[in-house]
Amino acid sequence: MSDPSDALSVAAAGLRAQSARMRIIAENLANAESTAQTPGGEPYRRQLPVFEAELDRATGLETVRMARATQDMSDFRIVHEPGHPAADADGYVLYPNVNSLIEMMDMREAQRSYEANLNMVESSRRMMERALDLLRR
Repeated sequence: MSDPSDALSVAAAGLRAQSARMRIIAENLANAESTAQTPGGEPYRRQLPVFEAELDRATGLETVRMARATQDMSDFRIVHEPGHPAADADGYVLYPNVNSLIEMMDMREAQRSYEANLNMVESSRRMMERALDLLRR
C-alpha cells in the first residue's frame, strides 16, 4: 500500500464487513428468546457471518467482505414449559441456540474492529491533508 487512498479503500471494506457483522449479531440478540410459531416447531436459528477476501481489480488490493450468513447448527435450548403455546406433546419448548453472553462478546469484538478501521480512515485523511498542505507551500 503506497497510496493513502489505498488505506482508505481497505479500511472502508473493513467498516462495511464489521457493520454487516454487527447487524447479524443484533438480529441474533433480538431473537434470543423467541420460540416457534407452532407447537413442536423450530425457533430462530443463530446466524454466523462468513467473511472472505476480495481482490479489488482496480487497485490490486485485497480487502475483506462478508460473503454470506450461515446457520449455526448447534442444538436448541430445551425447556420444560407445558403451558407454553409452542410446547410439544411432552411439554417441551425449543428456544434459539443463541447465547446472549457470546453475542455480546462478539459485538464488542466487532465494535473494536470497526473502531480500528475508523481510526485508519482518520489517519489516512490526516496524512492526505498534511501532504496537500506541504504541496501548497
